[in-house]
Amino acid sequence: MRTVFWENNELKMIDQRILPGRFEVLAYRGHKEVAVAITDMVVRGAPAIGAAAAFGLALAGYESASSSSSGLVADLQAASAALKAARPTAVNLAWAVDRLMAAASAVSGERSADEIRQLVLDEAQKLADEDVAINKRMAEHGAALINDGDTIIHHCNTGALATVDWGTALGVIRTAHEQGKKIHVFVDETRPRLQGARLTAWELEQYGIPYEIISDNTAGYFLKAGKVQKCFVGSDRTAANGDVANKIGTYMLALAAFDNGVPFYPVVPTSTVDLSLAHGDLIPIEERNPQEVLGLEFEGQRVAPQNAKARNIAFDVTPNRLVTGIVTENGVAYPPFEVSLKKLVENKP
Repeated sequence: MRTVFWENNELKMIDQRILPGRFEVLAYRGHKEVAVAITDMVVRGAPAIGAAAAFGLALAGYESASSSSSGLVADLQAASAALKAARPTAVNLAWAVDRLMAAASAVSGERSADEIRQLVLDEAQKLADEDVAINKRMAEHGAALINDGDTIIHHCNTGALATVDWGTALGVIRTAHEQGKKIHVFVDETRPRLQGARLTAWELEQYGIPYEIISDNTAGYFLKAGKVQKCFVGSDRTAANGDVANKIGTYMLALAAFDNGVPFYPVVPTSTVDLSLAHGDLIPIEERNPQEVLGLEFEGQRVAPQNAKARNIAFDVTPNRLVTGIVTENGVAYPPFEVSLKKLVENKP
């Protein structure tokens, strides 16, 4: 089953907030509901968010009462703004919505409103299908970097749940496993929402890949002890120079890997590479509700004092000097990333 899919004129998504305790698929019929679901992390992971927003825009087309193509495009434009505001860091969201809007706008004077509605839905489905194919191509490139017997540290969740299907960094690990390589994964728990402990561990169990969950601040110990051979992570936006925005804690992992000579590989579809941003300091960083931190419990008891305050930064930026290589569907980019990434994005390996 795909994480995000269209069925019976509805967008359906696996509710990732309640895994692994319960497995539920939620249905959506309006773009505003989809925007809220993205903000609330019913769906998360840059590629999955992009696909969800694309189908959300298709829903907006059917919500519109306009009978003219120009009126429909105006309604789609308003919906696109709401969807793009749902989460600012993941570039795939805006990329997907802009792609569909460009397709609709290009034919607004030539086709009827109903034809444009169908075109937007078809383009959303095409985008979702492409995501699966892209992930499998990335997985092949990345799996070639993994040796039999490797132990790998993985941060957050980058598997099928973070995409339409298969995954980015976890897809690489899955492919290496299916190639018969004996590998072991240290799963960073990834606080405060525990996407590693909840989602990555759940996926690894489905695939039969050996793993152990570790607290986020344990990674440095295993890296220094020589117990880890590779680090694989995802990315929500990658700048033109190879700076990588990913789940908070990625930067600390990259520092520890670099200090101990362990290769560090983000796995990044080219749709996540933002060539318009020269460096990572220009990437907008989402700050989420402090209650995600303050609400944590230990043995059934709230951890923080009742009057405590918190900061909840969702992403950090790993500078390119800490990155060994960036795996894309068109190959692996190596420094200088300003040159190699641009070539791969333009599909000129």
